[in-house]
Amino acid sequence: MELLQLQPVNQSPRMTGEATIASSKSTDKPFIEANTIESDLEEIKEHHIIPVFIKDNETVISHADFIESTLDIAADIFNGETILKPSIRLSHPIKGRIPEAKNKAANDLLEHEKTLYYERMAFVIEIPSVYDDIDGNRLSLNVGGVKALNLDNLYNKKGAGEHFKVFIGFKNTVCTNLCVWTDGYMDDLKVSSLGQLRGAIRILFENYNSNYHMFSMKQLAEYSISEQQFATLIGRCRMYQYLPRPLQNEIRPINLGDNQIGTVVRDYYKDEAFCKLQDGNISLWRLYNLFTGASKSTYIDNFLDRSVNAFHFTDTLRNSLKTKTTNWFLH
Repeated sequence: MELLQLQPVNQSPRMTGEATIASSKSTDKPFIEANTIESDLEEIKEHHIIPVFIKDNETVISHADFIESTLDIAADIFNGETILKPSIRLSHPIKGRIPEAKNKAANDLLEHEKTLYYERMAFVIEIPSVYDDIDGNRLSLNVGGVKALNLDNLYNKKGAGEHFKVFIGFKNTVCTNLCVWTDGYMDDLKVSSLGQLRGAIRILFENYNSNYHMFSMKQLAEYSISEQQFATLIGRCRMYQYLPRPLQNEIRPINLGDNQIGTVVRDYYKDEAFCKLQDGNISLWRLYNLFTGASKSTYIDNFLDRSVNAFHFTDTLRNSLKTKTTNWFLH
């Protein structure tokens, strides 16, 4: 299967090394929705302060350094491809003020007297010239990551471990759902310097097999479940949390909450792109996209984990259908 295909991008691009960095953003639609705001790299670099380690006042690896390092490495590895500007989401603002304004009322503060950074940040960088199609959906290659400062111990010195999440995978351009699996994901990358972070990102990107990932996702479109099986699946998802612990340990669950499971049910009937067919059947590809769509309401520090879980859960269903073996969620 040939995955690397080129498509025209109607932008006025600028060149960085061998890759073309287009002026447009990776997505105008939010790739994650829960409790986040949109930002851009220029805003973060110019207006957000950088936290420090308490014991030596040395800075942590900044959000901007993380994003720019990922962009630079993607431009180097995917030379000759078109790369869009990062799409960035932020949550959990940490506000402060300069010492000169310590006695002012909050509503009297001037803009230059305020300080701000965000504890949690997620970003995606789209490479639209690397793409393929599944069931009429265009999927483009994306890279990105998550930084959650609440996972770091800032009561320490520079050199203490800093935690990152990094991924490479695909984005469904129909709905901006991210399609990520284990082989393209580092869920707890711990580094002590920017150089270590850049090295780990490069290794992940270079070892990622996009063709195999795409092949695995295309297989989901070849299998379907009935309306009765879907109803059983939803009921079992709600039952799982109440099972005895030994039985839970034998079953791979879908890591969605009750409200998100409710979203899956609603979209089974109403989603324009991924709803059931007229006979009630739904392909596993569509079901997978209902799961990844529901996971967009997850907090920044967990949404990639749920995206990875959604693929492996759905692929387990596929394997059960293929081998005609019993699956607790379907029978």
